[in-house]
Amino acid sequence: MAISKSDLDLIKAALAEDLASGEDITSVATIGADAMAKADFIARKSGVIAGIEIAEAVLREVGLSEITRVKADGDQVKAGDILLSVSGNTRAILLAERTALNFFCHLSGVATLTSAWVKELTGTQCQVRDTRKTTPGMRVLEKYAVRMGGGTNHRMTLSDAALIKDNHIAAAGGVVAAFAKVRQLYPNSEIEIEVDTLEQLRDVLPQRPDLVLLDNMSPAQCREAVAIVNGACKLEASGGIAIENARQYAESGVDYIAIGALTHSAPVFDIGLDLRAE
Repeated sequence: MAISKSDLDLIKAALAEDLASGEDITSVATIGADAMAKADFIARKSGVIAGIEIAEAVLREVGLSEITRVKADGDQVKAGDILLSVSGNTRAILLAERTALNFFCHLSGVATLTSAWVKELTGTQCQVRDTRKTTPGMRVLEKYAVRMGGGTNHRMTLSDAALIKDNHIAAAGGVVAAFAKVRQLYPNSEIEIEVDTLEQLRDVLPQRPDLVLLDNMSPAQCREAVAIVNGACKLEASGGIAIENARQYAESGVDYIAIGALTHSAPVFDIGLDLRAE
């Protein structure tokens, strides 16, 4: 991935948060200003990594330049694998350590969880998609991590496409009225609409939606929805889906399952930094 200005701004903010306009008093007290070291970022478990370039950008932000990527984003790694190595000023390495790991561990956690969901759907035509349930300020990075885990992205922003949800439907006076209002004002936008009954699905189909979100329906209801639609539009299932029943939803014939947990509930992937004094 290319490091953007917003990524750099986020990195700078994270480092500033750590220092709070002061200095690393522990490192200043225990490590000489000219001390040099080599350090390795090492996986403590097996999984899929993401964020290695962000970790590298953190290292560069504190003045380190001798950096070697051993692995790449999207790689499947195992416990003990070296992912990234850095040589340089010891204080600088330790200044960057926690910020780099915060990004690296979180994004690798998202990628690893996504890969587990993707594995459950192997052999089906269904894809795993993320949602907008992302950490404020980290949406681009978290959605990137989803892709590294083999998942696909839903819209990035509210302006990318229309997603007519239950509150929009209630405010507009029904699924047909809500859809018509969006189509009239944004005729060239992709429109997805949420339905929570098969009756609503039948009502909205003549409006020719691009995608229909089946909210909190069972695999059996999703299978019936697939039969009703008969290829007229794509279908996405959301709500009530756990990794244990994901395959049942995929085998119903829906095109996507939307999983907010990919970003809002991914366990941190354990990566450590081991320092070796030179």
